[in-house]
Amino acid sequence: MTPFKLTPELLTEIEQLIANHKETHLVSLLEDVHYADVAEIVNELNEEEATYLIKILDSDKTSDVLTELDDDVREIILSNLSTKEIAEEIDELDTDDAADIVAELPIEIVQEVISELEDKEHAKDIVELLRYDENSAGGLMAKELVKVKENWNVLTCVKEMRQQAENVTRVHSIYVVDDDEKLMGRLSLKDLLTTSTKTHIREVYIPKVDSVSVNEKPEEVAKIMSKYDLEAIPVVDEIGRLVGRITIDDIVDVIKEEAEKDYQMAAGISQDVEADDSIWELTRARLPWLILGLLGGLGAAIIMGSFETIIETYTIILFFTPLIAAMAGNVGVQSSAIIVQGLANDDIKGSISNRLWKEMLLALLNGIILAMLLFLFTWWYQDFRIALAVSISLIVVIIVAGIIGTFIPLFLDKRGIDPAIATGPFITTSNDIFGILIYFWISKLILGI
Repeated sequence: MTPFKLTPELLTEIEQLIANHKETHLVSLLEDVHYADVAEIVNELNEEEATYLIKILDSDKTSDVLTELDDDVREIILSNLSTKEIAEEIDELDTDDAADIVAELPIEIVQEVISELEDKEHAKDIVELLRYDENSAGGLMAKELVKVKENWNVLTCVKEMRQQAENVTRVHSIYVVDDDEKLMGRLSLKDLLTTSTKTHIREVYIPKVDSVSVNEKPEEVAKIMSKYDLEAIPVVDEIGRLVGRITIDDIVDVIKEEAEKDYQMAAGISQDVEADDSIWELTRARLPWLILGLLGGLGAAIIMGSFETIIETYTIILFFTPLIAAMAGNVGVQSSAIIVQGLANDDIKGSISNRLWKEMLLALLNGIILAMLLFLFTWWYQDFRIALAVSISLIVVIIVAGIIGTFIPLFLDKRGIDPAIATGPFITTSNDIFGILIYFWISKLILGI
């Protein structure tokens, strides 16, 4: 199948059909287009066009389209729909997606939308999900799943599964619970099909099943599902009752959002922003780290000012200052990036001291190799002592930068702070200051001033 591509010609055609109110043509044109591709189209339309298109398409399609839209576009469209129209969209969604949309609605219309839902059990499940913190497994899970009781026989089990499966888009697993709804294990479809219809489920189910608590952080759920290659994972409450499941598509969204947040932090952006946000929002997100960079630059200038004598006597060392600062920043960012990645993937094992010792040896090796190259270059053009001062400074600066870049993310992680904040401007600025201080101090010792 040829991947969908939104061309300017197609977009113009859709806009013209909307302008001429050609509903039949529009429905026919978009009938076989995937809802994610329809969302891409809607994102490019103006407010009136987007709302019109959503209203003329069937709710079983537009409900999924709403989940794929940019947040600001979805907010605009929902504001142009009546509570009954919003309820019709929500009725078609799985409970997790439905709860996410309801949570975005103005508080004054939430109750009215809930009361408009035709499926009262669906409404009850949505209300239950709204009680959970959005940054938890409970806020991420869906209520749709297939579960059977351990005291049922296979025949009863199959009958019940048929009824439950009507409300489940995709059946990843069959969960087994006791009379108190506590999760006991999972049921193999093969065992179900090859076992006598009179056999009780307790005799054939698999007691080992990975699960997460409703209060677990989404990032931890992602780690578990990634580690064990799970397509879905059951969610249990504080006393072990099965209350929902989280599927891989939800975890992909979590991983994507976490990666975007970490990338922005590493780039020195303190808030979750997008390219089309307002200038004020973008300024607020970027300014704190830029102020940190400014303070770091002032600190470096003050340090250099305290070594005024050596700068006046050996002006040439001033020309190596950008090199020392750049190497310190680069090495620190490299070290911190590896540590942050390892922490995110749960690959960092052992004590902090062992990790620091390893990083120090690695920095020493890299520093010696780079310092030898720098020494040969500097000695060729300058005095031996200048070459020696610059080269030794580079080795020490690289070692210190590697240690700082390793220690800070590990320290922050131990304190429950996102270690991604350590990368980028924070590490670069701190290593610039330490690098310049070390450089001029060592140069002063070697040059005897």
